[in-house]
Amino acid sequence: MKILVVGGGGREHAIVKALVGSPNADRIWVAPGNAGTARDAENIPIRANDLTALVDFAQREGIDLTVVGPEQPLVDGIVERFRDRGLQVIGPTAPAAQLEGSKAFAKAFMLRHGIPTAAFQSFGREQVGEALAFAKTLGAPVVVKVSGLAAGKGAIICESTGEARETIEEILVEGSFGEAGSVVVIEEFMRGQEASVFALCDGRDYVLLSTAQDHKRVGEGDTGPNTGGMGAYAPAVILDDATLARVEEEVVRPTIRGMAEEGMPYTGFLYVGLMLTADGPRVVEYNCRLGDPEAQVILPLLKTDLAELLDACAEQRLGGLAVEHRDGAAACVVLCSGGYPGAYRKGLEISGLDDEAPGPGVAVIHAGTDLEGERVVTSGGRVLGVTAVGDGLEAALDRAYRTAAGIHFEGMFYRRDIGRKGIEFLEAG
Repeated sequence: MKILVVGGGGREHAIVKALVGSPNADRIWVAPGNAGTARDAENIPIRANDLTALVDFAQREGIDLTVVGPEQPLVDGIVERFRDRGLQVIGPTAPAAQLEGSKAFAKAFMLRHGIPTAAFQSFGREQVGEALAFAKTLGAPVVVKVSGLAAGKGAIICESTGEARETIEEILVEGSFGEAGSVVVIEEFMRGQEASVFALCDGRDYVLLSTAQDHKRVGEGDTGPNTGGMGAYAPAVILDDATLARVEEEVVRPTIRGMAEEGMPYTGFLYVGLMLTADGPRVVEYNCRLGDPEAQVILPLLKTDLAELLDACAEQRLGGLAVEHRDGAAACVVLCSGGYPGAYRKGLEISGLDDEAPGPGVAVIHAGTDLEGERVVTSGGRVLGVTAVGDGLEAALDRAYRTAAGIHFEGMFYRRDIGRKGIEFLEAG
């Protein structure tokens, strides 16, 4: 197959890595890609949100299958554009992508279909007073979420009612998140550990991929502001078989069934972010694509050929398909630019990246990188994801951290406690 991967971040490089070497992937293009995908595939200078240019390229080159990585093109209707031209594409339609594109929609959907989640209400810009009153009834801490897309930074945990008031006013009155913040969701704070479950859906059936645990906050010990993700590991050891079966029964199946019932059959990757509370698993959020950096740890554990799996998804052949996973664990440590998730410099040269693989079971996944001649330079806040596979979580983490220590660029930093919660859980028995 000729395959086009849309996007230019770590998730897309991880997808390319999983496709390279597949007997079902003859040639792979990435739009626009990064310095890493340029080594493993063929980059084309088309932005991920240039839907017209993308569909024209796919038709001109006879692309057999397109995989859409980021959320914005999905929310913008890229799947419809491709299908209108008779092209196979992996991802949800724009109406189905509302599960991520509108947190207000997603929460109301969960309420309609009895899917467990936090108590909430949604408010628009003309409802500031009502929003403040509702936040006060929930007490502190309370969570204020931007309803629209906010690059993983739109969920703010407010530790006091005063902080909640300031946050609500900043979003709804001052417009700190622009149009994405025209509606906010205010919800109760859920206590517990977070984990993620991933499924690949064809509109009728689905298969489960590995579980993962992400690390959203920028600082060690889960401190500081939320980011797009500072690292992850898979599988999520805190999700035992019984809990996963409960998630499948109470969340995954009702979600796919509910979307079909509402005339929006869900196709593509579905990310279910969970909070494992004392009362059981509850949904924190949906994403309409693979997570980043979760993709970096889920895909290396996938034993089933990814190209074959995606082809089956596009042709609605997932029913009864068995998905195999490798034994062991995978871990990813994200190397970031100084200042992230705030302002940061770009164009800094990266050293320690060798042409050869850094070691068995280790891959350096590019996220925010670019090529300047022969030099690899930074171009984003999250620059690289050092991913390793091992017989167990500790072995995977050790490999990832040893590799990360050999990479350098000015201002580089990373969390030193990725996977620590998983290790502690295993040690506690």
